[in-house]
Amino acid sequence: MKFWLGITLALLALAQGNGSVFERTFKRLHEEPEQPATQNRADIVQTLWIEQKLDHFDASETRSWQMRYMLNDALYKSGGPLFIYLGGEWEISSGIITGGHIYDMAKEHNGLLAYTEHRYYGQSKPLPDLSNENIKYLTVNQSLADLAHFIDTIKSTHEGLADSKVIIVGGSYSATMVTWFKKVYPDKVAGGWASSAPLLAKVNFVEYKEITGQSIKQMGGSDCYQRIENGIAEMETMFATKRGAEVKALLKLCEPFDVYSDLDIWTLFSEISDIFAGVVQTHNAGKIEGVCQKIMSGSNDLIGVAGYLLDEFGESGAKCYDLSYDAIIGVLLDTTYNGNIMRQWIFQTCNEFGWYQTSGSSDQPFGTKFPVTLYTTMCADIYGSQYGNAFITNQVSTTNAYFGGLSPGVENVYLTHGQLDPWRAMGIQDADQATVIPEYAHCKDFNSISSSDTAEMKASKERIAELVREWVK
Repeated sequence: MKFWLGITLALLALAQGNGSVFERTFKRLHEEPEQPATQNRADIVQTLWIEQKLDHFDASETRSWQMRYMLNDALYKSGGPLFIYLGGEWEISSGIITGGHIYDMAKEHNGLLAYTEHRYYGQSKPLPDLSNENIKYLTVNQSLADLAHFIDTIKSTHEGLADSKVIIVGGSYSATMVTWFKKVYPDKVAGGWASSAPLLAKVNFVEYKEITGQSIKQMGGSDCYQRIENGIAEMETMFATKRGAEVKALLKLCEPFDVYSDLDIWTLFSEISDIFAGVVQTHNAGKIEGVCQKIMSGSNDLIGVAGYLLDEFGESGAKCYDLSYDAIIGVLLDTTYNGNIMRQWIFQTCNEFGWYQTSGSSDQPFGTKFPVTLYTTMCADIYGSQYGNAFITNQVSTTNAYFGGLSPGVENVYLTHGQLDPWRAMGIQDADQATVIPEYAHCKDFNSISSSDTAEMKASKERIAELVREWVK
């Protein structure tokens, strides 16, 4: 009964339009990189479709589907290069290719701008639903093959592109794809820019929450870090000493939440840590500082943290918030394309990447109650019992063996990271191979060069512009 009640409440939350707390937090952590501030609104962006094979690696598979992409030819002159921004785990939108540093580089070289949408995200739907049988074609290798076919097709059909150089650009997971595409299809692109690319697949990604904490301490101060650590530790102690009902009342948790269930407690603390991760990952000047001000305004550690979380959970009119394990599983068992990308992305983590941002390190302020077991249990409950710990570990090892982990062995890929970004721990950070930009977060270097850039940000943008000049010669 409890399980179905969880599903009902989760679907009810979906029906209310803005989704559950889980979905809103998840979307913040996996959204399209923000639109460049300066937009060329007169440019007409075409939305087009290209036929793709469902399975590029099975000659007997005849099914195909339509992949969406966007094209901006306002700057293009015949023979100019092709700049492709790769879509990741989000729905594509035109603003990415009507402004920003990529646009400025395309303008300099009379380039054609394209933006490809990743299979199973946005409007690019290879099969009618996301059932376990259908979702198995959602892999990074299939998506890289989609891109290879896209490049071959557009170069052969678009006037003046046959001999053009191709530059690919991406942020976050799509930056991973930039790097891996250059490894698997090195001759199809002249160069790539990968902003915030995680390259090492890892099941127990403890470093993510460590850097989240470090960034809060750096920008918001050690008092804020300490208050978060103390407030969360106090909640953990309350659960451990049979005062869980008090936490439930304090955070307005709905009735299905069982204060004696490990899975419910783990789900709650995982969500709390992800809310803080969303602040750090999307940080712009003043954001972390502002959150810390709110938290520090509480009368004590527990009240400061709880008050902030309640604001983040949603509308003040809500009677309660369902943060139980059954509620998140209910959302993830929905196999329709409903605009929520959690089912797709979590499948990719279970099947290829891991990247579970756990509480496995004591060097972070978010407590001890979201172990790797939470995430591997979810994989099996959503996609089938074969997705156990051993299977996921093996899949992650296969990914690293194939793509090379932190030694991808690629040329002509410019790697950038924001120093505040928790994802940088899974990327190349060695100063000889990558640029880490102080006091910036995730995918924050796509705007045009401007007077508001720090010296390090400006230098990094100038460096990629210089590399592109060499690559398109």
